Amino acid sequence: MLTVEKIQAAKIKLAPYIYQTPVVRLHGLDDLLNCNVSIKAENMQKTNSFKLRGALNKLLSMPLEQLQHGVVAASSGNHGKGVAFAAKLLNIPATIVLPETAPSIKVEGIRALGANVVQCKLAERHLITEALSLEHGYAIIHPYDDYDIMAGQGTVALEILEQLPQVNALVVPIGGGGLISGVATAIKALAPHVKIIGAEPAVVSRYSESIKSGERLLLKEQKSLADALLPLQPGERNFPIVQKLVDDIVRVDEASIENGMKTLLEAGKILAEPSSAIGIGAALQGNLPITKNDHVCFLISGGNVGLNQLHNL
Repeated sequence: MLTVEKIQAAKIKLAPYIYQTPVVRLHGLDDLLNCNVSIKAENMQKTNSFKLRGALNKLLSMPLEQLQHGVVAASSGNHGKGVAFAAKLLNIPATIVLPETAPSIKVEGIRALGANVVQCKLAERHLITEALSLEHGYAIIHPYDDYDIMAGQGTVALEILEQLPQVNALVVPIGGGGLISGVATAIKALAPHVKIIGAEPAVVSRYSESIKSGERLLLKEQKSLADALLPLQPGERNFPIVQKLVDDIVRVDEASIENGMKTLLEAGKILAEPSSAIGIGAALQGNLPITKNDHVCFLISGGNVGLNQLHNL
């Protein structure tokens, strides 16, 4: 079970190892997005993503005997980089299973931290992770369907409440659901008036579809600019939390995801990967349930983007 107390404990545990990333007020985006715009800049985190929070909290919560053979994780890139960083810190081996389509900047970032990389088809990541765990005795570090992971991710919300007390809406990228589960649990316990809005790619709208049907649906594999938000099914532990605590989930089309990244870079001077700018894209698309007077914090979840990706936009 996930509680705000677990998230608060994770914040204390992580404090010596991570950055408290800034909340930045972007006045230049107010008229474009039709609200008072701030961002939580997790693209400036160590490993350039919020994923370090969950990965490190998970590894620091595990007994050493469970870690002694090493760890393995399925990832689109950012979780893998977080696990690789945490494993290096604890001096244990790590293997990261990535899709063949993972951006090279993420693959090389993981290798630079000393982890072994295995690449495969997107839909096969978790099967290969389980096989490697059975073969070598590696502990599996799931990217989102784990309460310790969610608690680590939720620490970002505790920082936002301290840094931006006037916030009344939070826009969070949503893939498997680890980040939004942790954020919603913390926010609704401490500041229930703050609206939590998830933003997911329209081509893989697993949460919108699953909530509408009342059960976790498994969608078909699709391509998206938002390469970090491509899990095909909501997490088993994440889904009921999102069902209960998240106020709204919006679908964002591919053109708006690209527009969000470009706008954040050109008008906000913030470099973020497309998955992280999806909330900005949602606002530009015009379907965020916010008003001009709202103080909205857009969670910029990562910045692992290379020049080749920028040239392709």
